[in-house]
Amino acid sequence: MPVTLVLIAVALVYCRGWYHLRSALPHLLSVARLIMFITGVALIWTAVASPLAGLDHQLLTAHMAQHLLIMNLAAPLILLGAPVMALLYGFPQDFIRRVLGPLQSTPAHGIGPVVTHPVFCWLASTAVVIGWHVPAFFEQGMHSAWHDAESATFLAAGVLFWWPVVQPWPCLKRTHWHTPLYLFMATLPCDALSAFLVFCNRVVYSHYRAMGQRFGLSPLGDQECAGGLMWVCVTFAYLIPAAVVTVELLSPETSASQVEAN
Repeated sequence: MPVTLVLIAVALVYCRGWYHLRSALPHLLSVARLIMFITGVALIWTAVASPLAGLDHQLLTAHMAQHLLIMNLAAPLILLGAPVMALLYGFPQDFIRRVLGPLQSTPAHGIGPVVTHPVFCWLASTAVVIGWHVPAFFEQGMHSAWHDAESATFLAAGVLFWWPVVQPWPCLKRTHWHTPLYLFMATLPCDALSAFLVFCNRVVYSHYRAMGQRFGLSPLGDQECAGGLMWVCVTFAYLIPAAVVTVELLSPETSASQVEAN
C-alpha cells in the first residue's frame, strides 16, 4: 500500500506540472509524453505492488521479469515523459525554492554532469544488475525490507542507464556516435549473467531450490527460463535503440547538421 500511494502521488504531481506547462511548452510536454510517463509509473506498480508482484518469490522467472520491467520498460518511458520539468512545476514554487535552492550552489550543481555521464551510468547500472544477482545479496534481497530497496535501486539504475540515451530535459538533445557502443557494451555483462544462469546446470539460489516445482517448472528449469528471458529481452531492449540511433546518425540531415556544428 505505501508504494501504491507514493506512485499515485508522483503521478498526480507530474500531471499537475504537465497541465501548467502544457500551453507554454506543447512541443516538450505533449500528450504522448504524459501517456509515456503514466505508463511507466503503472509498470512500476505492476512490478512491485500489484497482485502479480508476489510471484517473484515463487519463480526466478517472475523475479527476472520484474527487474526487466522496471529497468528496461518503466525507466525509459518515465524519462521519455520529460519528468524533471513536469515534476518541478508540479510542486508549489515555495516548496521548490526551499528544497532545491541549496542545490544551486557550485559544488552541488557540479554533481549532475558526473552522475549523468555515460561512463558513470554504465558502471552504476552494471554494478546494480550484477551485484544483486550475487547469491549472498540475492538471498538478502528476498526479505521484505531489502526487497523494496532492491526494487528502488533497479529503478534508479534504469533511470541512470537510459539517461544518456533518452537525454531528457535539462539535457540538450544531441545524437552521439558513442550511444550505439554504449548500448552494445551494456549487453555484455547481462549476456554473461544470462549465459551463466542458463548453462551452469545447478540451481544457484537456495530460495528457489527450496520452492521445489512450481507452475510445471523445476527449480533448474525455472532458472534456465529466467536466464533465457533476460538474454532475449536485454538484447532487443538495447540493440533496437542502438540500430535506431545508428540509422539516425547515418541520415543526411544529421550528417549535415554535424558538419555545420563543426
